[in-house]
Amino acid sequence: MTAIITEYDELARPEAFTQQGLGWVPWLAPVDEDALTDLQRDALIEPARAAMPYFRLLARDPEALRARTLTDLDIFYNVSGGLGRAERELAAAATSRRNGCVFCASVHAAAATRESGREADVQRLLDEGTGADLGDDTWNAVVEASVALADTPLDFGPDHIARLRAAGLGDAEIVDVIGGAAFFNWANRLMLSLGEPEVPARRH
Repeated sequence: MTAIITEYDELARPEAFTQQGLGWVPWLAPVDEDALTDLQRDALIEPARAAMPYFRLLARDPEALRARTLTDLDIFYNVSGGLGRAERELAAAATSRRNGCVFCASVHAAAATRESGREADVQRLLDEGTGADLGDDTWNAVVEASVALADTPLDFGPDHIARLRAAGLGDAEIVDVIGGAAFFNWANRLMLSLGEPEVPARRH
């Protein structure tokens, strides 16, 4: 039986959306790093993830973790065609901001800044929300489409595709926007149901 972690009184919770690195504390006990089986380690795909409690928790179902991780990596790092890395990360950050996943928003907002150099625009998204004007048609269209998918897939439709096309995106790029937003619409809900973020430097 999986143990439930109950000691959260000293958890330093973030007070706002941020691009700073956050920790994450699971509500269920992850697999101990030294107890990971070969199957679980293989499912992590990247060995460094063995140090992360989130992925060690998901390793309790290694087949699902492996499929999840390969999908994630393909959506965000397979850039032989389609959308640039910055806009893929923006789609994930906007979705996470809409869904209230502070941890995921921090990771993907920081990545969007790293890939684009547009720290102020990314921070505006975090501070003001998904209705903020990010300064150009492409980024605004990516955010609008991502938010529509986050609210409910039925809200995403021809008008969003038309706006993405008007901003200069082709079919492959539009598919990448949808992939990044749709994946994190699911991933946010998974993470939000399993634990919560913390500010590591402030934890006692």
